[in-house]
Amino acid sequence: MRVLGIETSCDETGVALYDTSQGLLAHTLHSQVALHAEYGGVVPELASRDHIRRVLPLIRGTLAQAGQTLQDVEAIAYTEGPGLAGALLVGAAIGRSLAFALGIPAVGVHHLEGHLLSPLLARPSPRFPFVALLVSGGHTQLMGVTGVGAYALLGETLDDAAGEAFDKTAQLLGLGYPGGPALSALAAHGRRTRFKLPRPLLKSAELNFSFSGLKTAVLMLVQAQQTLDDQTRADIACAFQEAIVEVLVAKALAAASQTGFSRLVVAGGVGANGRLREQLSGEARRRGIEVFYPPLEFCTDNGAMIAFAGAARLQDTDVGEPGFTVRPRWELSELPPSHARLFEGEAPGETGR
Repeated sequence: MRVLGIETSCDETGVALYDTSQGLLAHTLHSQVALHAEYGGVVPELASRDHIRRVLPLIRGTLAQAGQTLQDVEAIAYTEGPGLAGALLVGAAIGRSLAFALGIPAVGVHHLEGHLLSPLLARPSPRFPFVALLVSGGHTQLMGVTGVGAYALLGETLDDAAGEAFDKTAQLLGLGYPGGPALSALAAHGRRTRFKLPRPLLKSAELNFSFSGLKTAVLMLVQAQQTLDDQTRADIACAFQEAIVEVLVAKALAAASQTGFSRLVVAGGVGANGRLREQLSGEARRRGIEVFYPPLEFCTDNGAMIAFAGAARLQDTDVGEPGFTVRPRWELSELPPSHARLFEGEAPGETGR
């Protein structure tokens, strides 16, 4: 089955064509970073308008890249939630309209399920069961995953998500938008021993996270400096990154130990952080745990993960209902289990396009 995936949950317009036999045929992405940079964050109305401008040209471009036409598409998957309501409506309206015009099924996909399953696009890909660390600007969660739709919440952030903490700390250091990647780049020039920041809930037996106190500690550290020169800013960025990475690594490995699972999956935008990958992979290897990451291009929002998750859901979801809705707030735990068998660690990944 060839599935066209459409992602418009926030500030990236992603389109992909996924074939359940051949793997990922093509994908395209437009980022709105430049559009929102002068405002220091995402402006929902501007995001929605830009999705409207971009999505149809991206669909045409993706199909051309794959050497396919709309008539070759057999199903459509779009992000139903969570996300910005106006942005979600763009993808849902276009996805459902195209499906109706072509006489093919369409299915709304949970954005986080897309992220959670995105490492299965890589080679090698994980088999179930595994622990998933979903870590992004809006979410930091640990999930026990025993199959598609079979997700048990093990722990989550009590306040700021990890990516949110990155962005807010970047603002304190005078970095631009988006702050997370800029802070990570600055941290590469910092000295790890100059400053020591707290590791919230590191010693706690529970698997929850808390990052707002870390952000406050950075604020106090910045205010305590007589001069905030480039090296000092880099040292603070490095100290912050070390603190947040240590907590993420410790909690993820504790989740694997508590569940007894020998596989760990990392997904979401912060999953692209090089220091996190280095530390987690090293510690997991010493404990005999396999770690799987999506390709870097699929860590942030993208159409490939939506097409992939949609292909699983299309196997057992009632997609014949007319009309559509979006869910700006939608808990992952609300998803029903799936009977999909395509992705038991056997899913075709990228085709090399």
